[in-house]
Amino acid sequence: MMFERIKEKLEILADAAKYDVSCSSSGSKRRNKNKGLGNSDGMGICHSYTQDGRCVSLLKILLTNHCIFDCAYCVTRRSNDIKRAAFKVQEVVDLTINFYRRNYIEGLFLSSGIFKDADFTMERLIRVAKKLRLEENFNGYIHLKSIPGASDELMREAGLYADRLSVNIEIPTISGLKKLAPEKNHSDFIKPMNKVKNEIIQYNSEKKLIKSTPKYAPAGQSTQMIVGASGESDREIMLSANYYYKNYNMKRVYYSGYVPISNDPRLPSLGSQVPMLRENRLYQTDWLMRFYGFDVNELLNQQFPNLDVEVDPKLSWALRNQHQFPVDVNSAEKEMLLRIPGVGLKSAHKIVQARRFRKLNFDHLKAIGVALNRARYFIICDSRGWETRDLAPSKIKSLILRNSVGKFRKEYSSQLSLF
Repeated sequence: MMFERIKEKLEILADAAKYDVSCSSSGSKRRNKNKGLGNSDGMGICHSYTQDGRCVSLLKILLTNHCIFDCAYCVTRRSNDIKRAAFKVQEVVDLTINFYRRNYIEGLFLSSGIFKDADFTMERLIRVAKKLRLEENFNGYIHLKSIPGASDELMREAGLYADRLSVNIEIPTISGLKKLAPEKNHSDFIKPMNKVKNEIIQYNSEKKLIKSTPKYAPAGQSTQMIVGASGESDREIMLSANYYYKNYNMKRVYYSGYVPISNDPRLPSLGSQVPMLRENRLYQTDWLMRFYGFDVNELLNQQFPNLDVEVDPKLSWALRNQHQFPVDVNSAEKEMLLRIPGVGLKSAHKIVQARRFRKLNFDHLKAIGVALNRARYFIICDSRGWETRDLAPSKIKSLILRNSVGKFRKEYSSQLSLF
């Protein structure tokens, strides 16, 4: 009977956790010690990816789906008529250890609805992590959701046992939050973010002086925004993300397309689910901001407040800024190479290294990994010049899209022939 009850709780609380996408496990280097369980270097189970591309499995659950708030966009809101459940602290500990021993998981992602108040909920999340670390000697990855409004003391303690902490900002703008979650205050989200940022800085400074200083949230902190629930443009979303990256040293900002769950007049209609492609374009823009040196205002502005769903954001920027092209790949700075459509981080590095020994042509660039179907319209190299310099941006876009569709069809036909 006890097993059946735990199984029922797991089904309810694992399903409720699926809406939280901020469960990356990248960045932590917690090693196994004292012959303990797990090593974060290496129904309720999600797959995440580390920075080096490894896939890891996490037990992803809520401590409870009871909540004192009635946010319009949330499936666990107070007024929603759903099955409710709550794990005891020891039940989550036992589930984690048992799943790990069976090689189902490599870590835990634990979030929760807010019951009673923020500190009451946060204290229970911390107790789970503390029991795993101190009583079970568990050294696997632990990601705890920081509860908005939790005290500084609890946030400090949480970082001593968790690898990553995250406060979901939920709605990208303050006005959107007031509209859809009037019971919540934006400052309650900012307070724990600021505490975690300052603690990480302090612990890292102390670690340089005293090697025995414990690690504090070694994988940093992240946040998540719901896209499409409150009508923000892509520009507003990315300006908000840029703000959190710069001011709170976020490791990642996640973008989750709104899933229609009610007929609330404040929300989009039930049939208007956010396209997956919009999420993809936001992640591509995020990547360009963090690793390619783009400013958010270059990619999105008042004239172009939303991303082009037909082409990736770098190509869209290049088509609007043809005065900066063509770029000579044999002499341009690496920063400019990274702005060429079809040239990635690894390709740019290889170009810089290879051109030290000879001038590069189209064949060399193709061997390096440059996507010439896009790059050829924006570069000069040691091959005969591309005879389309006078093409309008709209013509270049249509040619690239046509070639991309043709390539997809060719690859698809080739795969079908195998059968």
